[in-house]
Amino acid sequence: MQKPKEQRVEVLIDVQNLYYSARNLYGKKVNFGEVLKEGVAGRKFIRSFAYVVRTKTGEEKPFFDALTKLGIETRVRDLQEFYGGAKKADWDVGIVIDAIRTAASLDVIVLASGDGDFIPLVEYLKNQGKRVEILSFGKTTSLKLKEIADEFIDLDLDEKFLLKK
Repeated sequence: MQKPKEQRVEVLIDVQNLYYSARNLYGKKVNFGEVLKEGVAGRKFIRSFAYVVRTKTGEEKPFFDALTKLGIETRVRDLQEFYGGAKKADWDVGIVIDAIRTAASLDVIVLASGDGDFIPLVEYLKNQGKRVEILSFGKTTSLKLKEIADEFIDLDLDEKFLLKK
């Protein structure tokens, strides 16, 4: 389906959500360049954020640099480690804040995540007159999130979204 070229688009990428879906479903990594291209879909690209997690080792720096080269701004949060070995790095609130903060200057927000926690965000943005598209692996995407989005783009349907090993 052809999308209006004049639409102003922002792509918000929940890196952890896509990474773990691709790894668990296919044993592969995500091709974030193709994800961005699919999200923009020939429309007016305003900006893109990738929400990433930094570990103590810093081994992910080349990945962060690769995202930046693609034109994706990285939002970085340090991995929290708790007593007993539990680890956490949740970006949900940051993604919601960015979406709400930037929505006024956009026509379309593409959320690259299958996390059902974003259902209230999608409902809010749609009530503000924004088009919301979800771009994620269908097998691991919340059914309700798929239903309420203006469009759901299933990354399971095309291997171009996965990197060859």
